[in-house]
Amino acid sequence: MSEPGSIDPARADPGLYPLAGGKLLAEITNRIVSLVREHYGRGPIKAKTYVLDNLVVCVLTDGGFTAIERTMIGGGEPERVLEMRRDFQRMMKVRYSEMIEELTGRKVLAFLSQAHVEPDLTIEMFLMDGPLAGFGALELVDPGDG
Repeated sequence: MSEPGSIDPARADPGLYPLAGGKLLAEITNRIVSLVREHYGRGPIKAKTYVLDNLVVCVLTDGGFTAIERTMIGGGEPERVLEMRRDFQRMMKVRYSEMIEELTGRKVLAFLSQAHVEPDLTIEMFLMDGPLAGFGALELVDPGDG
């Protein structure tokens, strides 16, 4: 039986679920890079995914901006490029989240995306409804002044 709020493993792609460790990290990275390439026409030169407890972070570096975006940045319009990227990521939220849910078997509670000009990088972050097996963290809780 699944934990409350988790994705039913029977609904996940049986060829992929459950991935763990390096295989999970590699598949997340490959899928995000594929989506970026599909929708921007180019992708990053480097990409790396980190998982810590219930947080999935993919860092895409070097080469993510299109020729038009680089021209706008060079012409002094980096904020317009970043604004367009934010709009696009809002449109892609459901697709990105569904892909992460399929791969992890967990529900995405929040998706955050941030592009940065210098250095050229984008961070895609997913907060999950629970920890991913094999990826831990230490949680500190303030005991209060009691």
